[in-house]
Amino acid sequence: MPSFDVVSEADMAEVDNAIQNVMREISVRYDFKGSKSTVESADGMIKVFADDDLKLNQMHEILRGQLHKRGIEPGQLDYQKVESAAGASVRQNILVKNGIEKELAKKIVKDIKSAKMKIQVAIQGEELRVTGKKRDDLQAAIQFIKDLGLEQPLQFKNFRD
Repeated sequence: MPSFDVVSEADMAEVDNAIQNVMREISVRYDFKGSKSTVESADGMIKVFADDDLKLNQMHEILRGQLHKRGIEPGQLDYQKVESAAGASVRQNILVKNGIEKELAKKIVKDIKSAKMKIQVAIQGEELRVTGKKRDDLQAAIQFIKDLGLEQPLQFKNFRD
């Protein structure tokens, strides 16, 4: 039976490359001259340290642009609370989402079942396995999932006939 997997994953090597590009851009920009602003990556978390809120917002824009160039959608990022550091400086952790959360997976399964499509959907950890008798049914399911307008970007992998 034909099947495919619905996943949500970000290539961490591309995230690291984007962070290196951000640091390179910050080092040459005039508005960051003399600034102690940095961006680091560790264990699926991006740590941003800026001199003030204005520089933090500028760093967010640069980071989003670099990640988009590398094929990572802004929906993959989960911005945590901004924390005050020494003086006027601020820091923020940004979580890179990998995997589909249980609530989102259940919502997708429920929406597909309510559409009465001739496919089966199974939750397997942090991904969904979709199987059906016909390839056309699976392609309709992919289009249906894309049309749900979910905030978190999803990828469709392992399409098998």
